[in-house]
Amino acid sequence: MSRCIELAKKGLGSTYPNPQVGCVIVHNNTIIGEGWHYMAGGPHAEVNALANVADPALLPGATLYVNLEPCSHFGKTPPCADLIISKGVKTIVIGSSDPNPKVSGQGIKKLREAGCHVISGVLAEECDTLNKRFFTFHKLQRPYIMLKWAQSADRYLAPATRPKEKKPLWITNTISRQLVHKMRAEEEAILVGTTTVIEDNPQLTVRDWEGNSPLRIVLDRCLRIPKDAAVLNAEVPTLVFTEKTTASKENIDFVHLDFDLPLADQICKILYNKGIQSLIVEGGSKTLQTFIDEDLWDEALVFQGPVKFHDGVSAPNFNAELVSEKKIKEDLLYLYKNNHS
Repeated sequence: MSRCIELAKKGLGSTYPNPQVGCVIVHNNTIIGEGWHYMAGGPHAEVNALANVADPALLPGATLYVNLEPCSHFGKTPPCADLIISKGVKTIVIGSSDPNPKVSGQGIKKLREAGCHVISGVLAEECDTLNKRFFTFHKLQRPYIMLKWAQSADRYLAPATRPKEKKPLWITNTISRQLVHKMRAEEEAILVGTTTVIEDNPQLTVRDWEGNSPLRIVLDRCLRIPKDAAVLNAEVPTLVFTEKTTASKENIDFVHLDFDLPLADQICKILYNKGIQSLIVEGGSKTLQTFIDEDLWDEALVFQGPVKFHDGVSAPNFNAELVSEKKIKEDLLYLYKNNHS
């Protein structure tokens, strides 16, 4: 099962809206086939693993391991449970049950009704964590939410006085910034507030890593963001939440939001309806604090540089469990988990 998880991780960022799945087939303690789900619309992990078995005659005596319950319904591809049954595999070991209502135990039921011996719940916690985005989306009806910010050594997001030129103020080193671009390539959407766009003019795209740029989301209550802002260049799909009535245009969709009501909850509902499974909230301070105060977040990644500002925009206030601390040259990366989510 650990190998299934290792294989499944290769699909992070390319399988949405599908989960990450790896599959390993073992005969007499020897792996005879393995595979993972490469991308949405393509063959599932079980299909790839079965196709990699050189001698199909071994399958009736083999054990198939998969980190997520095989699908039982027709989507863009046929049901994997049917394929496993047709290949004669009699023993199936599963990590997580699928939370998707279209599956939700039906894959396991179909396999057992066909006479297969099914063992489930193996490394379940690790398998659930692997697909935390998929599980959060289907169980809580919202995206998996990651807060991300960079702060000075004395916990400020920005100094009291900013340069006149509208560009990002770098607190961390180039390696940390490259890691942020890797994160963007792995998630479906990224969100910032009006002030961040006006002060920093960010692009919110993937430039220092291979992969697709996420859906850009901007909070702009009164449409104060300049029309020549980088986030409005139509380079990638962009969603602007506003209380003003404005016609959408190429790659830029304006969506009405009631800014007098809790914002994070409204945003989560809209993104769920759009099928968005993961969201990075990059700031600024007010926007981050909104998600914290509404307790709508799952983890926080805090990059801390060595510089000190002594005064300025304070980092968000929150109480959370520190999961890990990592050095990135002179920077520190703190990972926090929200135990209430």
